[in-house]
Amino acid sequence: MAKSNAVWGIDIGQCAIKALRCVPHDEPGRIVADAFDFIEYPKILSQPEADPVELVRDALKLFLSRNKVRGDRVAISVPGQSGLARFIKLPPVEAKKIPDIVRYEARQQIPFALEDVVWDYQQMAGGSEEDGFALETEVGLFAMKREQAARALRPFNDAAIDVDIVQLTPLALYNYIVFDQLQDLPPLDQYDAKEPPPSIIVVSLGTDTTDLVVTNGYRVWQRNIPLGGNHFTKALTKELKLTFTKAEHLKRNALKAEDPKAVFLAMRPVFNDLVTEVQRSISFFQSVDRTAKIGRVITLGNAMKLRGLQKYLAQSLGYEVIDLEEYRGLSGAAVIGAPSFRENMLSFAVCYGLCLQGLKQSQLRTNLIPREILQDRLIKAKKPWAVGAVAAMLLAFSVGFAGYWWAWKTVDDTHDNPDARSLQTALSKAARVKSQSDSWNTEFATAKTDFDHVKEMGSRLSGIEPRRLMWVELTKAVSDSLPRDAVDQRPVGVAKPDALQAMLIKSKRIEIDALDCEHFTRLEDWFPDVKDKYEGPESSGPTGEGWVIQIAGHHYHNQDPQDPANVGPQYIRNTLLTNLMETPILLPDKDGKPIKVMPKELGITYPVLIYASKVIDEEIPLPGANPAGPRAAVAAADTVTVPRCDFKIQFIWKETPMDKRLEEREKQKPSSELGKPPATADNRPVGEIH
Repeated sequence: MAKSNAVWGIDIGQCAIKALRCVPHDEPGRIVADAFDFIEYPKILSQPEADPVELVRDALKLFLSRNKVRGDRVAISVPGQSGLARFIKLPPVEAKKIPDIVRYEARQQIPFALEDVVWDYQQMAGGSEEDGFALETEVGLFAMKREQAARALRPFNDAAIDVDIVQLTPLALYNYIVFDQLQDLPPLDQYDAKEPPPSIIVVSLGTDTTDLVVTNGYRVWQRNIPLGGNHFTKALTKELKLTFTKAEHLKRNALKAEDPKAVFLAMRPVFNDLVTEVQRSISFFQSVDRTAKIGRVITLGNAMKLRGLQKYLAQSLGYEVIDLEEYRGLSGAAVIGAPSFRENMLSFAVCYGLCLQGLKQSQLRTNLIPREILQDRLIKAKKPWAVGAVAAMLLAFSVGFAGYWWAWKTVDDTHDNPDARSLQTALSKAARVKSQSDSWNTEFATAKTDFDHVKEMGSRLSGIEPRRLMWVELTKAVSDSLPRDAVDQRPVGVAKPDALQAMLIKSKRIEIDALDCEHFTRLEDWFPDVKDKYEGPESSGPTGEGWVIQIAGHHYHNQDPQDPANVGPQYIRNTLLTNLMETPILLPDKDGKPIKVMPKELGITYPVLIYASKVIDEEIPLPGANPAGPRAAVAAADTVTVPRCDFKIQFIWKETPMDKRLEEREKQKPSSELGKPPATADNRPVGEIH
């Protein structure tokens, strides 16, 4: 049967079974309660003469007689002392390795073999992730022995109730608090672990034990205190010499007793013990989490209705104790307005938290139900579909077999069948045609193999010339990108030192000292080293294989009074680097006619200045001096001092043959101008031979 969108949260307590059925609400931050039940046992389960198995079985039977569960999801709680809860701070680790780290921690933290326990974990809110690494990560690890899980599920199995979720009671209370009482929490990205929001203390007083939960909405801490409502009853039994039943009645109706003061004096030691244990727990929590700030205390459980207990807690603890009057996030007038629900409202917080988890609106979603149960249930649910599929397949096979049998019967040659003789004649003719076809296919395959071999050889021979031409084109592109002086400004034949110095300083020439290349199969490995220095328009970086071309050179354009800012590395950027990105080159097309080709069309991209020296003075011999001789042989009058800047640039070059360039141009819209003129001093046409 298909699951509905409703969830039953069932809490089997020591005094009663509490159950709440909820469905989603149209508004975020709310759910709707449409059914509930509160079934009190004739005796408390922990009484010596009580039979817990029988009492729970009878209560579940009564519950099923009054409520419909089939088709709904069911979530149940188990006492906190039945399980283990650990909160582990992980070191910085890759996010994908968190499951492995948690499994290792589980083996260290759980005092049993993992095969003997049911365990689950969840990454708590408040951490962060950078570059795939999880930082400030806290993980909640929860476990329970398999035999305890089986014991908790046994009453539901006996009642034929399929349980979907098993959760520890303190964690169900945590889910309730976060959803219902902490609706104004700041967003997760604004959470500051050093300045967390105020924490709420939840004191849920049960029959035999008390669950204490401390949470600020992002972090949770819990402890089980071995004191409960029964301890007040036992104190009355001891001090006033009453039976357990009379003491329980007197505890619930203390103000109607003949001597109320005597009743409260008899219970006062339990009051003191409870406050002491709560104070010890809070002190320990604050020693573990020194940044935590306690805001208020919320009390839960029917035992908290004991006269004066909440006031005593407030006076002793020094915090505001909230008298809970309603559930903020729970609607459904038929339930929350019912007298029985109002009377026992403090006992339904666990059921509320379980319903939130079943509706996937809870903070914690760990589940301690044994995985093999879920697997068996899944297989059981799919069995009818599997049987139907097998039956459909058998029917299809039978129909197919009948068709083939009928066709075979028409050509059966065991008897004198004219159709069979015609078939044999047709089969023989088809065999001859197939044989001839196979022979022709063999001849064709042989001829095709020979043709492909000759074609491959031709491609190799014809590919030599375009490859050699591409390197010539690359060399021309580099040459045309270099700025040069006009013919009348070149310092050739100048003998006077001052004139030579002035002309070299104003010279726009860039001298290349070396040109190297290196092939990369992955250009992604080259780009990270130069990414911080790259100033071009592309930002994603190159991919695939290609060449990295490196140019080493120098220039003297470093003290031009007419161009004071355009010096040193900036001059390289303004001229050579800009030309390698934006300046077209004149290259011949297939017919030998010159056409403009952009550097990017040639495969030139990502030019980057990887090194530029400081401007230093260099002594240059005058024309006619002997620079090759000993340094002492060159007189000071035979040299001139000029400012020099050395540099290295690199750029990507992917071999792009002419055919491919022309093909790409055909795909694009025609353009009248593909680029601006080169940045040369005399603005002469690109491609001029010097």
